[in-house]
Amino acid sequence: MKSIYIFLTKSDTCVSKMISLATADEYTHISIAFDKDLYPMYSFARKYLYTPLPAGLRIEPLQDGFYKRNDSIPCALYELKVSEDSYYKAKALVTGMMEEENLYKFNILGLVLCRMNISFKRNQHYFCSEFVSEVLMLSEALQLPKNPSLMRPSDYTQLDELDCLYEGQLRNLALGII
Repeated sequence: MKSIYIFLTKSDTCVSKMISLATADEYTHISIAFDKDLYPMYSFARKYLYTPLPAGLRIEPLQDGFYKRNDSIPCALYELKVSEDSYYKAKALVTGMMEEENLYKFNILGLVLCRMNISFKRNQHYFCSEFVSEVLMLSEALQLPKNPSLMRPSDYTQLDELDCLYEGQLRNLALGII
């Protein structure tokens, strides 16, 4: 067995606040990692520290950039135990996408439609939870309760297959308190 790590956050950015107001969800962002040290960690997110757009596929380091400047935000780290086959399929999917990261765009329309519970797939467009969900589905690492385009970050807190390793402020996770 291997482990895939699911990292959830809720920042105080305008985008996160709007999502939280619309959904009342505990977490508004999700990332995926294949190593316990959470590096590299992948998601669809802002490309620049001070602006929400443009956004796209990127590596999100915990010790640098956005997370370094926002280390008091709430977060949760989950572990998903998977077969070696699913682990390597998921990792290969993400690695392949990263090799052509400029082809992928942030799915703003999909984000809005997700809130309206309307499933909608746009080619090479993702929002954070759609990306993580599709990787887990295509790699057969996890059977999802709904379509990837309808999955929200907080949905992952309700999945029995995931084990919560940490919940609290980001700064404590970054200090290794798990």
